[in-house]
Amino acid sequence: MIYDITLRLSYHYDSPAMGGRHLVCIRPMDDGSDQRVIASLLEVEPRPDEELNWKDFFQNNMMEFNLHAPHEAVSVLLRARVERFPAAALPADGLLIGDLPAVLQRSRDIGPNAPLHFLSASFRVPQDAAMAQFAQALITADMSVQAAVLAVGSALYRHMRFDPKATTVDTPAGEAFRKRHGVCQDFSHIMIGCLRGVGIPAAYVSGFLRTEPPPGAARLEGADAMHAWVRAWCGPDLGWIEFDPTNDVLAGEDHVVVARGRDYSDVAPIKGMMRSSGRQKSRQAVDMIPVLD
Repeated sequence: MIYDITLRLSYHYDSPAMGGRHLVCIRPMDDGSDQRVIASLLEVEPRPDEELNWKDFFQNNMMEFNLHAPHEAVSVLLRARVERFPAAALPADGLLIGDLPAVLQRSRDIGPNAPLHFLSASFRVPQDAAMAQFAQALITADMSVQAAVLAVGSALYRHMRFDPKATTVDTPAGEAFRKRHGVCQDFSHIMIGCLRGVGIPAAYVSGFLRTEPPPGAARLEGADAMHAWVRAWCGPDLGWIEFDPTNDVLAGEDHVVVARGRDYSDVAPIKGMMRSSGRQKSRQAVDMIPVLD
């Protein structure tokens, strides 16, 4: 499936900012397997005085820009055309969950996709006993790793409630888990915490979700903004799989990957600093439209 994607991030300040330095992570990833970026364009208004494009350790597309002159607003516009390929069917069997620790202990890979980077606690996903216990109650010794991942993700979908007003971007994962509600960021951080709590490497994925579903299909939660889901490592043979706990589905043609990291802090759409005072208002608008033949 080919999509035309548009994302606009806009920020308006109560008083002019005398300067700003920002890091943007919204350009889709061309990973050579799940998706292909046909074209992409990133524009900033006002025009930056300095601009640098590069890839971070996890091979995410980063853009850094600086503004030296006073400004009352900043907008970032992404326009991209991306081809997303269907996800392969999961095998019925695979590495048993009980054999995973020994496999990880023998791993010597330290590259961007190495599972060892995604096994320990991270800034937004600290160790949480309640999450580990939640996952442990769902897993049996005869389960494959991928079966355990699906069991945890589906259970969170049943126990959690999607509520865009319940949390903010800074709400701790543990708090959202205790209250059993939140948005895609919360669902994903909680699932990552659950999986890491039972020894399964898990990563955070930011991206886009198809805005309009195919005829007759239900509209997915989280399609009005950038979305998030989870990547879990299931052993050297199967490798990584991606699951969307907000919608209880494996990530597939409806999901376009922007970036992958240990948690949201690695892949935030925009972050930085400015010299200003007062409040700011932000807005995010997303369109992900299939290109029909």
